[in-house]
Amino acid sequence: MSETGVRYEKKDHVAYVTMDRPEVLNAMDRRMHTELAGIWDDVEADDDVRAVVLTGAGDRAFSVGQDLKERARLTEAGVEASTFGSAGQPGHPRLTDRFTLSKPVVARVHGYALGGGFELVLACDIAIASEEAVFALPEVRLGLIAGAGGVFRLPRQLPQKVAMGYLLTGRRMDAATALRYGLVNEVVPFSELDRCVAEWTDDLVRAAPLSVRAIKESASRSLDLPLEKAFEASYPWEERRRRSADAEEGARAFAEKRDPIWTGR
Repeated sequence: MSETGVRYEKKDHVAYVTMDRPEVLNAMDRRMHTELAGIWDDVEADDDVRAVVLTGAGDRAFSVGQDLKERARLTEAGVEASTFGSAGQPGHPRLTDRFTLSKPVVARVHGYALGGGFELVLACDIAIASEEAVFALPEVRLGLIAGAGGVFRLPRQLPQKVAMGYLLTGRRMDAATALRYGLVNEVVPFSELDRCVAEWTDDLVRAAPLSVRAIKESASRSLDLPLEKAFEASYPWEERRRRSADAEEGARAFAEKRDPIWTGR
């Protein structure tokens, strides 16, 4: 286990972020949130990083969300509980409300993804789950609310009545159900999870980095826009892409029947 509760590594254009508190099922405390904020800043700033894998340590959980024992101690100390978003909290903006992160994030999910852990999965761009993955937003059973985006993202990613059923009861969802509803991209046996994640990151790294960032930005920012307005909106990463050397390199490499060499410029 890392001293801070998070492990952060980079290899071959991929950043690996591991929530590393397996003894408490990777529950997220304030120190972890602070550490993660610095990591997301570094991911965004490092142009050599083209994709991120977010996962949890151990063989039991991705993350069970908020560290409720810490929350109970904070309440006893008179620290007011938060509501929607992370403003005013350690680690702001957290991944769940860090809306300008331009690198694609892949959730590698095994075991429990509950509460804030599930909200992290919902905030990722791609999710790969093992057959043993379990998802839920149990906040309603604890007098809490899925304030890290769960109450907003789940109805956007599921049919409304299906989403409300899970939100209002805290019921659990197995990996097969999550796949059927499109909440995850693939479900594989645990023994194949790393291979499957690597296939996705290989494809992401092979893609033109500026195109990836432009597509992520324009897709996410236009979700709530009428189609006409989506075409008219301004997307900074797309402005950079279309004026880039990489935009010329792709067509040139195709014509020359070779693999493109991306510079990110």
